[in-house]
Amino acid sequence: MKCIVCKSKKTDIFYTTDKKTYWKCSHCLAKFLDQSHYLDESHEKDRYLEHQNEIGEPGYLEFLAKLSKPLKAKLKIYDKGLDFGCGHGPALAEMLKADGFSIDLYDPFFYPNKDIFKKKYNFITCTETAEHFFNPRKEFKTLDSLLMPGGWLGVMTTFLTEDSLFNNWYYRRDPTHVVFYAERTLEIIADQNNWQLEIPMKNVALFCKH
Repeated sequence: MKCIVCKSKKTDIFYTTDKKTYWKCSHCLAKFLDQSHYLDESHEKDRYLEHQNEIGEPGYLEFLAKLSKPLKAKLKIYDKGLDFGCGHGPALAEMLKADGFSIDLYDPFFYPNKDIFKKKYNFITCTETAEHFFNPRKEFKTLDSLLMPGGWLGVMTTFLTEDSLFNNWYYRRDPTHVVFYAERTLEIIADQNNWQLEIPMKNVALFCKH
């Protein structure tokens, strides 16, 4: 079994729980669900529709500000952005539009706008999305291809907890969450793509394309 993030062969079965098997990579420290347990597209979409992330909900906006605030400090007001994996309620895009930024939307289930793959962006946001990637190596290469040189990718995902807490970790229990990142994992992703990594706070990563 190769690691789905870094493609290293240094992987072992990490945990089996709820009749599901998880792997761990000793190179990049990612943990990931065995592919045999992935949901099909129909059940995956149904799960996303259960999310109650309302655009005008203050608590959710405060949550998203953990990414938007440090990212905006890197941007110019005329920069063009992409909200990648925006879901059915693209609240972060609305926040950034209110601040004067131009934002395109993409989500394979809710905004399947293939035109974005013909464009280049000054910045890309990817909030609560990377943990859903079936093939993170491919997805991050795609994001790199969409970024202009000097552009920024902002990722928000809950970083891995201690191994002993993995079984009861709420983030693991979402059936659409298939890969979990440690800070080491993010460093490897940055190296793979020739990006510079900054971690302004827990669960937020900013990558700058050279």
